Order: sequence, then structure tokens, then C-alpha cells
Amino acid sequence: MSNISVTHTLIDWDAAAIAVKAAVAEAVSIGVKINVAVVDRSGVLAAFLRMPGAPLHSVDIAIDKAYTAVSFGLPTHLWLDALKEHSPAVREGIVRRPRFVAFGGGLPMVSNGELIGAIGVSGASEVQDQQCAQAGLNAIGVNG
Repeated sequence: MSNISVTHTLIDWDAAAIAVKAAVAEAVSIGVKINVAVVDRSGVLAAFLRMPGAPLHSVDIAIDKAYTAVSFGLPTHLWLDALKEHSPAVREGIVRRPRFVAFGGGLPMVSNGELIGAIGVSGASEVQDQQCAQAGLNAIGVNG
């Protein structure tokens, strides 16, 4: 008889909170205002912080960056190159999917080789968003 369930490791609330706080601390240090979201490996929101004055539209974009990064285990800034390998239908279709983001600021969280969640940052430039997301990963000692 085969297994009827699978066990997965998820990011816990404490690590999610540390990651979002570290991303915001990085934003403060570089002088930008951001929204930052952490999702678990199922794409469910685990932590969120919005800096006062961060763009309102960026709330959902931060969450969607994290969702996209965990959905495929791929940093969002790598999607444009990844899509070059696919047909025009895939290239045009996937970017139109709800919640899909193909620009920088979303990073998967990998611990001991296992995808445990993702972080998404939005509100500054792509490079700054990614810098803040990386600070979140660094704070909890996971890879992207």
C-alpha cells in the first residue's frame, strides 16, 4: 500500500516575522518605503508588514511576488530569461495569469534543500525590492 500523505517543512511564524522585519530594516537603511510579505510553501500568507507611506498597490504586488516565487521555486527576477526557452503562447500566457509576477523582488526560501516559503517585496525599484528581500532571507539563514 502506498502512502496517503506527505510531510512538508514550512516556514514558522517566528522566522516569517524575523524575515519581514529584516527586509523593512534594510528598506529604512537605504531610504525607501516597502511592503513585504512572507508566504509558506503552500502560498498562504505567513507574515506581512507595510511601512507607512509605501505604495498601496504594492501591498498586493508584494504578496503576489512571494506567491509566484514559491509557486515555481524561482526568483521572480529570473522569469524573463526563463520564458525565452518557451513558445510564444507560454511566454504571453503565463504573464497574464492572476497573481503571476515576472519582475524582481520575490525570492523562494530554501532550507536544507527544501522549499519552505517565499518572500516578496514591493514599493521601491526592482533592485531595491530584491535587496530588501535578500536581507529577509539572510536574517533567517535560508537560501533563495
